[in-house]
Amino acid sequence: MKLSFRWFGTNADSVSLKQIRQIPGVHQVVATLYDIPVGETWPLSKILNLKKEITAAGLKMDVIESVNVHEDIKLGLPSRAKYIKNYQETIRNLAKADVKVICYNFMPIFDWTRTSLDYKLPDGSTALAFQRELVQENPQELIKKVETNNNGFVMPGWEPERLAKIKELFSAYAGKTSADLADNLKYFLQQIIPVCEEVGIKMAIHPDDPAQDIFGLPRICKSENDLERIVSMVDSPANALTICCGSLASNPQNNVPHILEKFVRKNRVAFVHARNIKFTSKYDFHETSHLSEDGDLDMYKLMKILVDNNFTGYIRPDHGRAIWDEKAMPGYGLFDRALAEEYLYGLIEGIKKSK
Repeated sequence: MKLSFRWFGTNADSVSLKQIRQIPGVHQVVATLYDIPVGETWPLSKILNLKKEITAAGLKMDVIESVNVHEDIKLGLPSRAKYIKNYQETIRNLAKADVKVICYNFMPIFDWTRTSLDYKLPDGSTALAFQRELVQENPQELIKKVETNNNGFVMPGWEPERLAKIKELFSAYAGKTSADLADNLKYFLQQIIPVCEEVGIKMAIHPDDPAQDIFGLPRICKSENDLERIVSMVDSPANALTICCGSLASNPQNNVPHILEKFVRKNRVAFVHARNIKFTSKYDFHETSHLSEDGDLDMYKLMKILVDNNFTGYIRPDHGRAIWDEKAMPGYGLFDRALAEEYLYGLIEGIKKSK
């Protein structure tokens, strides 16, 4: 099991590679190229330059999060052929840089949704939060809130060029069903998984975040049955999963430990996001520290499942709180995620040594 830390790049992140290198037990950076328009091929030269920067800091780049999927692919438009070809070429280029896993999602329009980026916790720290009633109608107020409270950082999945087309995108999805979206995902996987098998990369789909219905958009990756359907679309180890514990836990019907163990045993989990949340009502929640006692997930139980099943993939802490007056991208500061790394490391070491 390889501990990792998400990093958005020198010009997009308040956290430096030097700081990440100093977190004990962390040797992997989960990286991305932030300046490539969605749907365009990632140039090999840029990928190699990114890897060179990371390796020069004494770190590795085995995982990419994310290579975003163009909306025309999700919508099943004729233009998807061009974007799928570009995606295939990006996979080949990433393989030339020895990338092993690509985390991606198939959520329409928004990569993730929260209604607050600065929910105040009892200890004075702040965290991301979700209130279901605020994501059923007009998204414009939520977009304005994200743009106002992002501390000056561009949030992944909420890029200005995407938000500029919000009305057009909602019109495009009008009348689209979950069955339509699932068919389009299957077609996409049928085109790219053979390339992944050829070059030795795993595609690891991220669950819907939150795993609930929002703004009337179709959602197809929010439950155990959804995950089972997705891995069955193309029965290959290259068609894998990112088990984001917090995303799956946001659907109160999900048994996260059961889901994690089921798919780890099937060898279909390539990447794990460790995140804890606390429900304030049936569907509303806020994020917490990673400690089991602070949230509704038992982090010890989740780590034990990974250790007991000899999980050899990648794991990273996800969505830290804002603590100690740090100014950073909400959810992605250094301090709380570094604390989480050591908490996870301690749990994993303790479980291994108690055997």
